[in-house]
Amino acid sequence: MSASYPPAPATLSDPILSASRYLKQPQFLARRVQEIGELRYVGDRLLKGRVDAVGGAVGYEQWEGMFADAAPEVVAPGSDYTMTQIQDGPAGLARVVKSGKDVPITDEAIARRNMDPVRKAENKLVNSASAAIDGSVISLVASQVTATQAASAVWTGSSAKALQDILRAKAKIRGLNQGYEADVLLIEDEVWAYLASDPVISAALAREDKSNPIYTGRFDVISGLEIVPVPAANLPGASNTAAWLIDTEQLGFIATEDLQGGYQQATELIQTKVIRDDKADGWIVRERTNFVPVVTDPGAGFKITGVAV
Repeated sequence: MSASYPPAPATLSDPILSASRYLKQPQFLARRVQEIGELRYVGDRLLKGRVDAVGGAVGYEQWEGMFADAAPEVVAPGSDYTMTQIQDGPAGLARVVKSGKDVPITDEAIARRNMDPVRKAENKLVNSASAAIDGSVISLVASQVTATQAASAVWTGSSAKALQDILRAKAKIRGLNQGYEADVLLIEDEVWAYLASDPVISAALAREDKSNPIYTGRFDVISGLEIVPVPAANLPGASNTAAWLIDTEQLGFIATEDLQGGYQQATELIQTKVIRDDKADGWIVRERTNFVPVVTDPGAGFKITGVAV
């Protein structure tokens, strides 16, 4: 009997396809996880710096300022230049932390439910990992960013001055004269709704434009800030009543360590691996992360309080 090449693709009715063939190709799992990971998890977007943590830890310097200790002085012809000191910032050390979970999938579950248990495992693993990443990064940002100003009024009423509050906060960050330029506005979902429907902002938007939020339901940028809305549960404490302006390029970084081991890079911070467990007649789907977030420049963030109740 002759064989054709390439073989015909398997179909969903093919009893050989199912989860077992899928699990034998770990890159398929990584691709599926990546698709799920494109949901609204934002932790890795708030700290854009990336550092390799060789040996499991990374040393860094905290904010140190942009200027020398003394200003330039006039130098007369033939005279020596005066000296000045250049200060280093406080030193810090951050250690990466590995975390992860396994999900067992039995041959019985595969035989009876085909791909369903596999996709459930993927979905729940990556969502749990992404939520943990968000919690770690956002909690750190909230604890390190201490510069605040109160909103002129809550953004929910007729007296709201949301645009003015945002522009004032941007001015405060620039006023530090350290080269910071906020590029992200982190807010809770409901605050996003107030902001998108603010009458002053709505009146300033381009008219007769199909990209207007009233048509698209999308409102992504204001005053040069990418608006990043997240569920209230993702913001620590009472932070869901605040708006955060962040310079994601300078606020800090995320350090990762490459542990090898044959893992697939599912997302930037999440790795996956599929392991056959013959003792239990099944498969193990594993997810792991190995990283640490670090804030080096707290002045690159700003908090507007009281934007909602």
